[in-house]
Amino acid sequence: MIEVIILAVALSMDAFAVSIGLGAKRTNPELAYKAGIFFGGFQALMPFLGYLGGKGVLGWIEGYTHWIAFSLLVLVGAKMIYEGLQEGIEEDLSRITNKVLLTLAVATSIDAMAAGFSLTLLDANPFVACLVIGVITFGFSVAGVRIGERSGIWLENKAEIAGGVVLVLMGFRFLLF
Repeated sequence: MIEVIILAVALSMDAFAVSIGLGAKRTNPELAYKAGIFFGGFQALMPFLGYLGGKGVLGWIEGYTHWIAFSLLVLVGAKMIYEGLQEGIEEDLSRITNKVLLTLAVATSIDAMAAGFSLTLLDANPFVACLVIGVITFGFSVAGVRIGERSGIWLENKAEIAGGVVLVLMGFRFLLF
């Protein structure tokens, strides 16, 4: 279960980074919980879809699963690191609507779908794992908005880079063990 928690924390860094940027806009007080629900919900759903996809093709690729999990986690982690070094989309938003939150939630959880494939290799119930991912992302999203309200966006990119590094390391763990 510790691997699921580590995966959840790493995957939630995208949402955490975006939430910090949203909070830096000093908007309405309920934004933190709305962001948590949107980001947590999609971060729970997308890995489950990735898990189902991984289970569907597992028979065909069983001998290569460690390589595939390694490749996906390293690619997703590298993408997060790259995006952490770039300017964030949320800085360009003038109004934070439900449509904007939905778009950001989908955008930040696409990576989680690819990482969800690795759930086929973990000794964990996929429903519980996805629930853990969603709850942890909810918490990080709420905290991110609150931190952004107080600190601005200086922490935003660092969180995304840290999450990317953790995913890359998890990818190597699947390859080596």
